[in-house]
Amino acid sequence: MNKKANTMLFILGATLFNILVTVISFLLLFIIYAKFIYDIIPETGRSWSFTLIFILSILISFFLYRYLFKYLLAKIDVEKYFDPLFARKYKKK
Repeated sequence: MNKKANTMLFILGATLFNILVTVISFLLLFIIYAKFIYDIIPETGRSWSFTLIFILSILISFFLYRYLFKYLLAKIDVEKYFDPLFARKYKKK
């Protein structure tokens, strides 16, 4: 495989990972909310719960993605296996 194929597969895999983590964290937070918190919150606050769960699941996936990406960058030589997404406009002298 060449660098461009590795880059595209990495982007595809990272996107799928991010979506999967978002969905899983959303479902887990919603199950926790439904089992333990739904009866405690008054009806006026229940309408905001879905929005809060959605935002929290996105934040969880963002932070998990950032942590794993930093770990991956520490383990793999990026310039050896991946092609840059954006080419430099000017070369440094």
